[in-house]
Amino acid sequence: PRNAFWPIMGELLGFDAKLPYAERQKSLKNNRVALWDVAHRCIRPGSLDANIDRDSIEPNDFATFFQEHPDIQAIFFNGTAAETLFRRLVLSHLSERIRALPMLRLPSTSPAHAARDFAAKLEAWRVIRDALQADSPA
Repeated sequence: PRNAFWPIMGELLGFDAKLPYAERQKSLKNNRVALWDVAHRCIRPGSLDANIDRDSIEPNDFATFFQEHPDIQAIFFNGTAAETLFRRLVLSHLSERIRALPMLRLPSTSPAHAARDFAAKLEAWRVIRDALQADSPA
């Protein structure tokens, strides 16, 4: 409940972050944002990414995902752990076109990432809204 992901996305894309989960997902989709965790399955005692058993990680099938969603223009990571896992477990299995997409690590929205407050995280995450607006048909 203290993770800032939904409040940030709600602020950026203009929806209520307190909507039911399915409606928040729909709001992302309606704004042309896909959301997927790098790990399909893993062992993680507790909620901290630092506690993930690295040998237990089974990544999601991004190759198929990108084939089914060919209009994706950029990849944004919610923190260092997501980017590291993607680059280590997924990237080499993707097409050259996908590997050439812009990829940017954003500050983690986790409350464990207390180095930045909400306002600073929101400002960094504005790059997503800016990318969507730049890609919108005029």
